[in-house]
Amino acid sequence: MSLLGIVMRSLRQHFLSTCITSCSIALARGLILSVWTIKDQANDAFVGVHAGFDAVLGARSSKLQLVLNSIFHVEASPGNVAWEDYLDIREHPGISHALPIAVGDNFRGYRLVGTLPELLQNIEHHPGQKYTISSGGRWMDPQRREAVIGFFAAQQLGLKVGDTFHPYHGLLYDEEKQHAETYVVVGLLEPTNSPADRVLWIPLAGLQKMSGHDPQAATDISAVLIKLKQPQSGFRMDMTINKQGNRLTFAWPVDQIMAQLFQKIGWFDKILAMVAYLVAVVAAGGILSGLYNTMEERRRDIAILRALGARRRIIFGTILLESTVIALVGAGFSFAIYAMIFEGASGIIRHQTGVVIHPWQWHASMLWTPLSMILLGALAGCIPALKAYHTPVAENLTPIS
Repeated sequence: MSLLGIVMRSLRQHFLSTCITSCSIALARGLILSVWTIKDQANDAFVGVHAGFDAVLGARSSKLQLVLNSIFHVEASPGNVAWEDYLDIREHPGISHALPIAVGDNFRGYRLVGTLPELLQNIEHHPGQKYTISSGGRWMDPQRREAVIGFFAAQQLGLKVGDTFHPYHGLLYDEEKQHAETYVVVGLLEPTNSPADRVLWIPLAGLQKMSGHDPQAATDISAVLIKLKQPQSGFRMDMTINKQGNRLTFAWPVDQIMAQLFQKIGWFDKILAMVAYLVAVVAAGGILSGLYNTMEERRRDIAILRALGARRRIIFGTILLESTVIALVGAGFSFAIYAMIFEGASGIIRHQTGVVIHPWQWHASMLWTPLSMILLGALAGCIPALKAYHTPVAENLTPIS
């Protein structure tokens, strides 16, 4: 019988313990891979998402809150910006685009954002990619109660061109806070894999003058999305608005603000990674204890192999190969664990932010995690292999009672 045949026979004899140990390896490797890939992909995705803008101007607040509210649509507005402030900033020589947005209403939990048509028609949500309307639709008329629906929001809400809906007051859905106005869906956005996919876009004036809103704030806006002509303008505006002024906040640059967020929560990634590593150590311990505990009942088999001419190093290699195969099987099944964890996490991220991450996008951990788990399994098999190596032949040839 070949060396591999001996190993497979042993694995079949100890099928239950083999399955449990392989599952432990699969869980450990799946957790480690998920932690690293989700962390890095989410970091790249969020830092890379800026909706085509370099900065956000809003009421006095934290820069992070402004970016999360205006770019990612996941935070409450810190306050209003006067229309006069928008007109002033629009004329700044260092700005190429300044587009206002207004928030404060929703439809069944999905945020309504009031803005000018130029935001959807002229701005690139990713470099070289503009917003496009699916066939059969058109852009909204700023003078009418019309809406363009993001791809993900349209899917979840079941909206299509020609449908009508009533907005609800506030950012959280409350069926008792329905507005009287009726909006008509005139277009559906093609998927952008950005926060815009989960937004219902309506004309700016429509949200400003929605029934139930404060009439004294009918011209106010929530924020101004800004695209700069050159980075130097950002430094000057940061100095003027943030350091010398006290009414408004200039959140710039957007990507660095999001990078700081991930740096602040980096401790959580470390905790998850530590848990995954501990699971890996426990799994390796399972291989060690499982094989070591079977050495007693395998003494006679080992002695017979030695009597038939098998050298000590062959016996050592057999046990080592067995532990490696267990780890290899676990590493293979870990892709299923990883896929389940990643799909669940990516679904939550997309539902909450509109940002899409991809489970099979290449990441270095896809290579080093299975190799490290196989190596760990092999190392775990060294102790029982050494015990098999030193098993005496003569005293173990008699049947074990």
